[in-house]
Amino acid sequence: MGGSTQQELPHLPFCPEGGPPDPGEGLTSRFAGPRDRQVQGELYDVCFGKTDGAITIPWRYDECPHGMTVAPIAVGDAGELQASYACSPRRVRFRGEDSGDATVGQTGDVMTHPELRSRGVFSALHWHAMEEAQRRGWPAAWGLPNKFSGRIFFGKLGWQLAGHIGPWNFVLATDAKARAVRLQNGKLAMLGTPWAAWRGAQARSRLRARAHGLETLSIERFPESVTAVSEAVEPRFDWMVHRDARYLNWRFIDAPSGLFRVVGVRDGLGDLVGYAVVQRPSAETGVAIISDLCGVDVVAEGAALDAALALLASMGTVVARAYGMQGSYWEQILARGGFRRPRGYKPVGAYAIHADHPLANPTLKTASWYFMDGDRDTEFVR
Repeated sequence: MGGSTQQELPHLPFCPEGGPPDPGEGLTSRFAGPRDRQVQGELYDVCFGKTDGAITIPWRYDECPHGMTVAPIAVGDAGELQASYACSPRRVRFRGEDSGDATVGQTGDVMTHPELRSRGVFSALHWHAMEEAQRRGWPAAWGLPNKFSGRIFFGKLGWQLAGHIGPWNFVLATDAKARAVRLQNGKLAMLGTPWAAWRGAQARSRLRARAHGLETLSIERFPESVTAVSEAVEPRFDWMVHRDARYLNWRFIDAPSGLFRVVGVRDGLGDLVGYAVVQRPSAETGVAIISDLCGVDVVAEGAALDAALALLASMGTVVARAYGMQGSYWEQILARGGFRRPRGYKPVGAYAIHADHPLANPTLKTASWYFMDGDRDTEFVR
């Protein structure tokens, strides 16, 4: 997990010559603010088939303690919103050092009305976002492009393939729902459901054996002491979102969906040494997500993971899922805890804005990250 020299950074174009391009004929661009959230929420619902844009967009763009989202928009002649782009801030630390503490952006919510797609509007708004991120001093940006946007990000926008992210599964039940989830990875996986559940139970037994002297507790709101947990972990990693109480409460406890639950781990002195955040299981599939986890050492990590699985089992979860960056430390935690990786890694893209910053190079190499689902700007994952 060692840092790499800045000389390894490729030369990337920052912006087209002459500045960000115009979004197209009949359109003008500007940066959105709180007064635009209602129409952005409506466009969010149209583009993603959602119904919660009116509450999700203000929470995500305006209330994050790490700062306001950079959100360039394109409007028509009458001022109507036609497209919107977002780059959300996360306070990231390099090896826990104050000199490596900076805001890194995550791109998302690429929203363009269907009739305006494939006309360069997205690319124009992207460059406006990157120019503003540069002005704010953000060293880098990253994102999870899909198969359509990936062609643009990795093509004419000059982004790099920084790594891959994929799902890991832990089987908690052997019923029809669990078998249906396993069938997505093939008939042999479905037939092996009982074996997978037994193997997972054995892994949990090993975690509990190591966690002697630690106890779990339910957390309604994160206490200030959780910051010390994050600060104990940060020096070991090249890239880690700072997890203080204010951020964690915004990200999970105050999230509009209300889907998250938190379990903590404390030592014999009563000090908080770890925690885990879970997303409630889907009523349809019985799949639940482990959204975040942090522990001061490997024992606390294991205790937090076992506590998360126990909580999910009590909610009727049949398969617990967690997404990990390929080759990362989080994948090691999951492997020790009895999770198994199915097929399905997807690309992660990144872009260096200020190449001389200590966080620029690590952002281009996701295997060095301490990253979990809660670090995404998406409220919840399915």
